[in-house]
Amino acid sequence: MKLITGNRIQAILRLSVLLVVAGFMSLSGFAKEKPNVVVIYMDDLGYGDVGVYGATELQTPHMDKLAERGIRFTNGYASSATCTPSRYALLTGQYPWRNENAKILPGTAPLLIGTSQMTIPKMMKEAGYTTGVVGKWHLGLGSGNVDWNRKITPGPNEVGFDYSFVMAATQDRVPTVYIENGYVVGLDENDPIQVDYQHNFEGEPTGKDNPELLRVQWEHGHFNSIVNGIPRIGFMKGGEKAKWKDEEMADTFLEKAKEYIRKNKNKPFFLYYALQQPHVPRTPHPRFAGTSGMGPRGDVIVEADWCIGQFMETLEKEGILENTLIIFSSDNGPVLNDGYYDGAEMRLGHHTPWGPLRGGKYSLFEAGTRVPFVTSWKGKIDPMVSEAFVCQLDLLSSLAELVGSETRGPDSQELLDVLLGKSKEGREELVLEATSRTALRKGNWVMIPPYDGPAVNKQVNIELGNSSGFQLYNLEEDLGQQKNLAEENPEKLQEMLRVFEKVRGEGFKNIQPLELK
Repeated sequence: MKLITGNRIQAILRLSVLLVVAGFMSLSGFAKEKPNVVVIYMDDLGYGDVGVYGATELQTPHMDKLAERGIRFTNGYASSATCTPSRYALLTGQYPWRNENAKILPGTAPLLIGTSQMTIPKMMKEAGYTTGVVGKWHLGLGSGNVDWNRKITPGPNEVGFDYSFVMAATQDRVPTVYIENGYVVGLDENDPIQVDYQHNFEGEPTGKDNPELLRVQWEHGHFNSIVNGIPRIGFMKGGEKAKWKDEEMADTFLEKAKEYIRKNKNKPFFLYYALQQPHVPRTPHPRFAGTSGMGPRGDVIVEADWCIGQFMETLEKEGILENTLIIFSSDNGPVLNDGYYDGAEMRLGHHTPWGPLRGGKYSLFEAGTRVPFVTSWKGKIDPMVSEAFVCQLDLLSSLAELVGSETRGPDSQELLDVLLGKSKEGREELVLEATSRTALRKGNWVMIPPYDGPAVNKQVNIELGNSSGFQLYNLEEDLGQQKNLAEENPEKLQEMLRVFEKVRGEGFKNIQPLELK
């Protein structure tokens, strides 16, 4: 047996140290190579509002470029036909109908996501990412009795975002202020904010009582406090210096998103960039007013497209485009008249925001939830069109797989290979939701249970999907859902119903009345 000499021991120790250092450097290098992830989320953008999805009258070159460089999904879905539920599902990987409070929220609603609940930003932080949200939030803030003049908590920062610059709810709801990391931006402590969704404050004008103060006329629902000549939902007093200027909102969110990129370019980041367009009130910057020929709705889509182009240019200038996965989609389908007279219907021309689909926002028909859905990653994703069936619900589990996390969402499927174009085997089934009503898509079939209520909501002129009997459609043969096969194919109907009831339970019969506001 040979003895190990002192020199040999020293050599072994030196080699061990070198191996440890090399391993550390390797791991550090790996950390730097983690891909950035950006979700660009539109608000009420329809399947047919984008050039690559069939729009010919409306020009969206930057959205088109994203799709042409990546994967355009023709079977991509939001979970819901309205905004709050879809945003909840995207961030949590959970069906919104599992949370009875996941519905269109007022600006004073408490935080909808539980602070102990898993979310995409929480998962990404655990994997070594910095996380940010810029834009529309609309998932509630605080615990139900917010003092807007102090730190507002819990909010985005308490559910996983290191940085947040958001509006509380929507552009048509009070409070009409930006909130950065829990604090109202630009607030004058001598002019405190008060907000109430039930009662007006004494002496404050409203859209209903003071039409002479309006530059945008309300059609339904939007007749409370007036800010910048626009009547809103809910009542607000004070905070004059903090109130946003509507025409500058797109630029404000864009600059914050670009600033986030520049500050965090040297470390892996996740950014949720939630644009407000083309939700009402549609207030394009003067640079874009009149550019679409379709009135304010078309103009703000052109504006949003420009914002996306500027954002992508920033990624390229900062040298990180090749290491950034972009996911582009919309929270639900389109609506034209959603509470203000802005000529959206009259100026539409030959443009069809819903494309070949039936319905729109608020609807259980396809145009309510089938939306533009694009993944793009320069040099990593080969350009293609995919018919794979995917949903925003699947982002949590899929991104977890991307960053090496074992986290999975309760209803979120791991479809990373599908999102990267390595597979076309997407989902098999999905329970779709529209204002508490639910339906099932399985394979190429859609089943809508009977629901009480009008077939068409006349205020927004959208078919809701309500009927006294079951509806069954074969999307492969009838994408526009014109032929109900429920009576003709009872075996398929029963098969669909069994699957639906197994997932959804008997609760699908308990629905709430539709409130557009």
